[in-house]
Amino acid sequence: MLEVLLNLLILACSSVSYSSTGGYTGITSLGGIYYYQFGGAYSGFDGADGEKAQQLDVQFYQLKLPTVTAAMAYSGALMALCCFFIAMGVLRVPWHCPLLLVTEGLLDMLITAGYIPALYFYFHYLSAAYSSPVCKERQALYQSKGYSGFSCSFHGADIGVGIFAALGIALFALGAVLAIKGYRKVRKLKEKPAEMFEF
Repeated sequence: MLEVLLNLLILACSSVSYSSTGGYTGITSLGGIYYYQFGGAYSGFDGADGEKAQQLDVQFYQLKLPTVTAAMAYSGALMALCCFFIAMGVLRVPWHCPLLLVTEGLLDMLITAGYIPALYFYFHYLSAAYSSPVCKERQALYQSKGYSGFSCSFHGADIGVGIFAALGIALFALGAVLAIKGYRKVRKLKEKPAEMFEF
């Protein structure tokens, strides 16, 4: 259940960047995300500046899109896998097929090992997006109009992904140990069914 929760949190944090499509909203096109976030359209932009802000927003979003999409897909797939193993446990499948626990343990070890490079590449590509000329130009444009919050640095959701992924590494490693212990316990109980009544 904790593995499902952590991957759900990673999915939620990644979706913050995914859903933030940017796209400057001027006074003539009310209703965009910035309009509601700041309580009014950006009156500081008009004409060429407005179009430039919109272009930079979209370009910056496109730079981040592959990274956050991969993070969402990875966490979503792991969440589905964890739900599958929970369902198998509820249906007592590991009792009838103890090798499922071995499979779960091996997958947990692979996931633990996979989290490390995934976390590295996540921050590597995000860092490349934040250090890009597009981001720097976007930041300067918004700052010139007195708007903050568009700095080229990791925000809370990015950091949240890192924290939850680090917790996921530890949790999946623990899950692998517990799955192997569970396999040994099931084998022992099946060899001596009388021990089942000692719980």
